[in-house]
Amino acid sequence: MTLDILSALIAFCFVGVITPGPNNLMLMASGANYGFRRTVPHMLGIGIGMPVLVVLVGLGVMRIFEMWPLVEQVLMVLSVAYLLFLAWKIANAAPPVRTHESEVAGNPLTFLQAAAFQWVNPKAWFMALSAITLYAGGRDPIAILWVAAAYACVSVISTTSWTALGQQMRRLLGHPTRLRIFNWTMAALLVATLIPVLWPAQG
Repeated sequence: MTLDILSALIAFCFVGVITPGPNNLMLMASGANYGFRRTVPHMLGIGIGMPVLVVLVGLGVMRIFEMWPLVEQVLMVLSVAYLLFLAWKIANAAPPVRTHESEVAGNPLTFLQAAAFQWVNPKAWFMALSAITLYAGGRDPIAILWVAAAYACVSVISTTSWTALGQQMRRLLGHPTRLRIFNWTMAALLVATLIPVLWPAQG
């Protein structure tokens, strides 16, 4: 892979991961509700889960969709249902109860949950399919690994930035009412990310 193509790949991946989407909205909500440190497993789950998805998509998952389109439709239904469930959980998150000085009771997403979430995240699928098509169209394993590595690198910037943003907002969300409004807003935005999936632009 030439330097020009690699630069274009990194830019493509960076724009994809830094823009608002299910992962970033959930990280911001987690940072606001649980703080940066407790959100680290969630961040690592995204940082590793996304490259794994890219590799498996490049090595054969796309062929499964081509052979059995019904599988893609089933996955889409599961994705929508799970995102709606997560939105409901965020919207109905109880006001934080501090166990001591700064710890807040509750259960942020674990590493495995965040990694597995990539498989039902419509934006993650779109980014993986697009990147493989554009930068590893021949399904060369080395090219696929380059794409996965690019996502792994840029995800560090994205996950850190969105979690830190959420953590900084904790000071403004100290009152239960403000936190509830924030959580409902995050839930609504999470549902809104489904609009391009359910009603794609025509033409």
